[in-house]
Amino acid sequence: MEPRRNEIDDMIVHEKMQAALEYQNEAWADGMADGIEPEIIADAAFALAMRETIRIHGEHGAEAILDALKTRLLAGEFSPERKLQ
Repeated sequence: MEPRRNEIDDMIVHEKMQAALEYQNEAWADGMADGIEPEIIADAAFALAMRETIRIHGEHGAEAILDALKTRLLAGEFSPERKLQ
């Protein structure tokens, strides 16, 4: 049986997310190799992400995304100790 359109779209988004995370990991490693502290890299990444989010979704859209991220944060989604099952 062929996957439905939404399933294919979800798979494409998942693959793009994985590729984007790999790019981010490479940039992070390059910054660390150049002696940039992780706190500075993280702050720069957040600043760039917020600028792009506001450019794409506007300030109200960015605020909604931040609210969703806060919920995910409080649920432990980003915790380094989180175990994926």
